[in-house]
Amino acid sequence: QMHFVESGGGLVQPGGSLRLSCAAEGLILDYYAIGWSRQAPGKEHEAVSCISSVDDTSYYADSVKGRFTISRNNAKMSVYLQMDSLKPDDTAVYYCHVTLGGPHTLVQDMCVMTPDYWGQGTQVTVSS
Repeated sequence: QMHFVESGGGLVQPGGSLRLSCAAEGLILDYYAIGWSRQAPGKEHEAVSCISSVDDTSYYADSVKGRFTISRNNAKMSVYLQMDSLKPDDTAVYYCHVTLGGPHTLVQDMCVMTPDYWGQGTQVTVSS
């Protein structure tokens, strides 16, 4: 099993920024994508952004492209999501997750799959 430590959520005004952090522990994995998805009330679960352990390629949902930036520390199996120009529509519970793949699995495919492991979630609220 894996254990996730998520932090960085909170309340921010529209146009503001937040940085989410996630440290994953428990298993040693070779090929995977680590990233974030979100769930807003009344909306479907959405894959937000992921980064590949193989080549550091990244995936972003169209709704966050140009505003969010994902990065990772592979040695610590940690992932970070810098969220800028936040909008009220970004309000959701954000979940850190890990999806297993192979050496040639594309990050965009892994990111939209049902995760193999995920954290408890952290609330992000964008409101004036």
